Amino acid sequence: MEFGLTFGFQVTPESGTAWNEPYQDMLTCLPRAEELGYTSASVVSHHAKTDGTCPGLLIACAAAAAVTKTMRIGTTVLLVPLYAPLKLAEDIAVLDNVSQGRFTFGVAPGYMTEEFLAHGVPKEERVGRFEEALDLMTMAWTQERFEFNGKYYQVPETVMTPKPLQKPHPPIRYGVSATRSLQAAAKRRAVQIMSPRHGFAELKAHYETYDAAVKAEGWVPPERPLMRCLFVAPTKEQAEALAAPALNHLFREIYGRASADGDRALHTDDGTVVTDFSQVDFSIIKDRFIIGDPDYAVEMLQRYRDAFDPTELNCFMHMAGISGADAMKSVGLFAKEVMPHFV
Repeated sequence: MEFGLTFGFQVTPESGTAWNEPYQDMLTCLPRAEELGYTSASVVSHHAKTDGTCPGLLIACAAAAAVTKTMRIGTTVLLVPLYAPLKLAEDIAVLDNVSQGRFTFGVAPGYMTEEFLAHGVPKEERVGRFEEALDLMTMAWTQERFEFNGKYYQVPETVMTPKPLQKPHPPIRYGVSATRSLQAAAKRRAVQIMSPRHGFAELKAHYETYDAAVKAEGWVPPERPLMRCLFVAPTKEQAEALAAPALNHLFREIYGRASADGDRALHTDDGTVVTDFSQVDFSIIKDRFIIGDPDYAVEMLQRYRDAFDPTELNCFMHMAGISGADAMKSVGLFAKEVMPHFV
């Protein structure tokens, strides 16, 4: 199993953190993380948020590529329908060349109403725009000249250069959970990356759907990444004291509000659907996190390995309200005490 780090660049009002600090924390962290054996860095995204959740993934990825040498750099995930697809294809081609072919393109159609309203994109068109945009982008990356005539996007005959360094194009990962979207991922031969919002039982159901779809396509995915909110400290009490407030913020402000608004259900550990974002608390959703001492992390990772056999774990340690120094302590302790059990 390989291990990567995930960044969201969120800040909480009570932390007094300046907007630039989480970005500097990433740039300080990544060269050391590369030395410690982490093999990837990814950036999460949302739009129209009050806490700074990164709305400019490709810029952050370019910065990450500039301070690393071997790590794969990726988006987890970019909300494709909010972008002009040809411009997005151009920017990704440049990023793939800047990073020497180390970019992984994680994508999703999105689901939060406020994001589509803010960008003037009809939410009901999101899945159609998503798939059509990926078709257009793939054509731009792989054909010398091309034209595109779709329902949502039209491009007269044109050329796009530079082409991506990776051939035929950077690998595409789908960050989705709906049955039809998982099936669409299989048809596109896209690797699925599972969101940290889902509990263990939900992950099992999503993997079963995806695995059945790829089997029907006669395709074997080359990798099986998984993302989890993860934090380690010398004691479980220390880890929870630092991480629980950060997770309360993340799951209330992102997933809890979306569930309360009817955009996408968030289930607590006992299966209850969240209808009031303020009811979200670490104590009722903790089964999906790996928060504790190194021995607890090893135990939990063995559980995930036995159930899902992931090839890569994306560790979301740099969470809102956790200082860069505290996150780096977790990064170092995890590399020293946990990773050797699995690499």
